[in-house]
Amino acid sequence: MDVLSQLYKGYFHQEPARVQLLGGAASNRHYYRLYHSRAADSGAVIGVIGENAKENHAFLALGRHMRALGLPVPTILASSDDEMRYLQVDLGQVSLYDMVEQSRRTGSEDLKQKVVELLHQVMRDLPKLQFMTAKGFDFEHDAFREPRFCETTVRWDLNYFKYCFLKPSGFPMDELKLEKDFDSLTSALLDCTSKDEPWGFLYRDFQSRNVMICDDKPWYIDFQGGYVGPVYYDVASFLWQTRANYPPEVRDELLCQYFESMQQFCTMPLRTFRHRLRVFVFFRLLQTLGTYGYRGLFEHKAMFQTPIYRALCSLVNLTHPNSEPAFEDCSLRGLTTADSPCIDRFELEDDCPYLCELLAQLIDMERFKPTPTTGPLVVRITSFSYKKGIPEDLSGNGGGFVFDCRAPLNPGRYAFYRQYTGLDKMVIDFLEGRRDENGEMIDQANRTEDKTSMQTFVENVYRLVDAAVETYLKRGFTSLVINCGCTGGQHRSVYCAQHVAQHIHQKFPAARIILTHREQQITQIFNND
Repeated sequence: MDVLSQLYKGYFHQEPARVQLLGGAASNRHYYRLYHSRAADSGAVIGVIGENAKENHAFLALGRHMRALGLPVPTILASSDDEMRYLQVDLGQVSLYDMVEQSRRTGSEDLKQKVVELLHQVMRDLPKLQFMTAKGFDFEHDAFREPRFCETTVRWDLNYFKYCFLKPSGFPMDELKLEKDFDSLTSALLDCTSKDEPWGFLYRDFQSRNVMICDDKPWYIDFQGGYVGPVYYDVASFLWQTRANYPPEVRDELLCQYFESMQQFCTMPLRTFRHRLRVFVFFRLLQTLGTYGYRGLFEHKAMFQTPIYRALCSLVNLTHPNSEPAFEDCSLRGLTTADSPCIDRFELEDDCPYLCELLAQLIDMERFKPTPTTGPLVVRITSFSYKKGIPEDLSGNGGGFVFDCRAPLNPGRYAFYRQYTGLDKMVIDFLEGRRDENGEMIDQANRTEDKTSMQTFVENVYRLVDAAVETYLKRGFTSLVINCGCTGGQHRSVYCAQHVAQHIHQKFPAARIILTHREQQITQIFNND
């Protein structure tokens, strides 16, 4: 903070009157608002403290280059010698995403019209950002990572999807088939490199959260990760931003607006443009799922968990004919010549068959289904291993119960029970005191009451969850999460979760129960029929 105050004093010749720490962003940068006076309507500047020198340098170099071209990005006022701290113009606190959400909440027609006008302006600005920025900037020296779109950058994004979303999802997959489809997709994306292809500045994270509205005009931030690449990527990033969820008819209008504005820089058939864009939409949505997986499934941030289902839906829709107005009649199959770029002959359904099939199966996983806002109470009960982390709450409510089942005696300590789970009669008998450590039946006369303490534990769980379920049903709530964990997620947690699910189903037939034994990859739905 001292360095930011020094930068402020060096630029304005006074100390900042007050400093406000701003909410955290997805990056590791820290943002502050430094006010000129203590008045409520005081002007301010934004101070930034970064942790990555190369990322900071890329932002400062690109920002100064783009501002010199007259592009609507924040002016850099001052920076420290090591570029780890800098000041920039304050563009306010309202993003385009905020306005999109507000227009949906309020239903205001005036605000809706204003948002549409801003969206059209963004689409008119995007070609300028892409084609003007790419000229005269030294990406080889000043880019944050790679200087241009290449196989390395494509594989980064595909592996991000694979390791941050697919792996944590727990869905079984054939990695050889998946890698084969990744090869096909990579080849198609990289074949978009002929001299006739429109390449420019690839912003990478071009989405409504990175568009600030100041003086009723859009301004653009967070471009430090950009490099030279195909212009389709940014169009896909913005128009298919999952959380913005633009209606198909609006998206198609905006796509036409972009294409019309792009003509001042390059020309190509609209049909060709749409076909190639489709592949980049698919690719970008895979990368987005990687982000949702990392931020949502690893870091357990609810705001990144709730859009997963919608992103999966968008990906599956892309593999079905005429699912999006922007892609109607876009196939060039049979119309291309032998020397046409590979991407013109690429078809998602034919060239990535396993990946398309995998996505269609993922969309049916209960853990990604959205929690209904109306209707019956849905109780999601999960057994898990503490070694693999507490299950995420995809409802976004962040509440519910987590029961630690590690106190009762562990069957896994004994060799006889290690091959079984809490669903097997052998383990159930042990936990309920009918078998000994070697699996032998205990004579009723010699049976020690509550030997494992498991039944007492579960009965106490019943008392807690019964009160919650009863209250939730009365108040019309639609979601309750109950997690039962133990060391390996195999015996005690499975027993507890199974019995709690059966208990609630019998006592509260109005509730819908979804039971998942995460480590066994078993899901059971208790119907109310």
